This record gives sequence, C-alpha cells and structure tokens, in this order.
Amino acid sequence: MRYAENRPFKRINFSVMKKIVRLDDLQVFVTTVKLGSFSAAARLLDTSPAFASSAIQRLETGLGVRLFVRSTRRLRVSEDGERYLPYAEAALTAMTGGEMALDEGRIDISGPIRLSMPSDLGRNVLLPWLNEFQKEHPRIQLQLRISDQIADFFTDQIDVSIRYGQLADSSLIALPLAPYNTRTVCASPEYVARCGAPETLEDLAKHNCLRFVMSEQTYERWTFHLPEGIKTVAITGDRISDDADVVRRWGVAGAGILYKSRIDVSADLRAGNLVELFPGGIGQPAPLQMVCAHRHSLTPAIQKLRTFLAMKCDEMQMRPADGVNDVEGKTVLTE
Repeated sequence: MRYAENRPFKRINFSVMKKIVRLDDLQVFVTTVKLGSFSAAARLLDTSPAFASSAIQRLETGLGVRLFVRSTRRLRVSEDGERYLPYAEAALTAMTGGEMALDEGRIDISGPIRLSMPSDLGRNVLLPWLNEFQKEHPRIQLQLRISDQIADFFTDQIDVSIRYGQLADSSLIALPLAPYNTRTVCASPEYVARCGAPETLEDLAKHNCLRFVMSEQTYERWTFHLPEGIKTVAITGDRISDDADVVRRWGVAGAGILYKSRIDVSADLRAGNLVELFPGGIGQPAPLQMVCAHRHSLTPAIQKLRTFLAMKCDEMQMRPADGVNDVEGKTVLTE
C-alpha cells in the first residue's frame, strides 16, 4: 500500500500500550459490577466463579489497576473501576453494533418466526419494535403468542420465547436481551396525592397493592435486594389479575401501587403517568431473555432478531430521563 507523500505514516509506539484486553473479560467485569458478585455474574454468563475471578484478575493486570475492593464479606467496585465502567460498557455496545453492521445485508433472512411473549411487554414494548424489525426485513413472517402463561415449545409450536427471570429448565437455551433489568415500585401521581407515598418498605402493607397471578399462584410477597441482604414484604390489595397489562393499567389509573419490570413501565415513567417510590435500585432482578429449545433453533432470522431486540433494550436503558417527578417533596428521577 502506498501512502500520500504529504501524509506520512504515523508509527505506533507499542511499548507504551497496555496488554490486549479481552472482550469476554470486559463482559465479566461489567456483569460483576451490575450483579455485585463473581458467582452471580458467572451464573448469568454460564461459566464458573473461578473463571470469572480469573477474568477480573487478568483485566486488572492488563490495566494496572484494581477494579474491585475485596473483603471476606463483600465485593465492591473501586474508584478506578467506577471510572472504567462506562468505557467497558461502550466497548461491548460498540462490538455488538459492529457485528450487527457486518451481518446487515449479508444474509437474506426470510420465513416465519413463531414467538411468544408476556402481555404487557409484548403489547406495549415489543410490538412497535417488531413492526420496525419487519419493515427492515419484509420477508419475515411473524406469528405472535401474547400471554402471561409460559408457553410450551412443543405443545404450542413456538420457535422462541421472550421471558423474564432465570430459567427453571436448564435444558433450554437462554440468550440475554436485558440482563440487568430490575423491578420497580411505582404508582400514579394521582394515587400518591390521594393516599401518600410509602416512606419504608414496611409501609407497603398499609397501601392498596396491585397483585398479579400466574399459574394459579398469586404474588402476595414482594422481594427486594438491599445492601444488607434480601428482604421480602407481604402486601395486600383489592385487585388481582392474571394479565400484567391490566395490572399496569390499574396503576396508571390510580388504583394502587404496582411492582413491575422497569422495561414494562419505562414509557409511563417518562411520560409522568407513574412515579418511582423507591428509586434506589433495590428492585428484584428481572433479566429479560430470549429462550429457545435447542441450538439448532437459532436460525439466522432469529439470531438477527435477538441482536435487534438487545440493541433496542440497551437504547431504552441508556436513554436519559425527560424530567423528574416530585413525590411529597422528594425528587424522584424517572428512568
């Protein structure tokens, strides 16, 4: 290759460069920060705690800093780790975007995708995204099953399922879409003005809480992840539904307090229809995943759909709030 005479080649000084950083080490670092432990990160990434610990040590050696402060009882991110975190996240996002750009146009995807999803997420979040995806790939045929009852891959004849939470069946294949998503307690401004906002988690017992039932199990205990450990609170209320979309609509209408996936209520929080009552990041983890029965189900069309949905989830979670809501003198950022 010849270079223009007026633009000499700038030689890179490799002697001052750090060791090469592995992307899987970055993924372990980001996941560990979000989940708070090597073991939790290892479970989510389907690897061992020893591998996760080695990945962090390798990354720390390469960077020449300590990313975590370790003690016998807890693990917390260091100041250097806090500074490095947004760059690690940006690198992973850039790589995902690069892979998607390389794939774009390389494979002419077509054919049916039989997809199941929860009601609230499906109707109010995924449906607009799927419309956008199908416009980009008009030869795709979408067959949707929208229900809060968990679909059976064989009986219901579906290819993939969008689900919250960890898999109970280890034989299934789970691909993360929003691994750091959590639940959040919220209510409408109307409800807060009428009934007040709970000051503590124990105060939830004094409020009308909107309950959800699935597979004949009513969720009457809400779980929270506090710095000192997991806390469960018993709740009650005058409304129960097996449709999560109905529960969210009740909340927006001012009927009571709800505990929902942040993704499900993101639009309502931004619009001011709902306000967060405990915005300190104590909600129960609710990772969103694309699940399939086996590896050979991952056709090029489904893999491209997964990349697209993961990108949309990233955009939603990284988007800054439009403003703030004030709940009885407390400023609450809407996310």
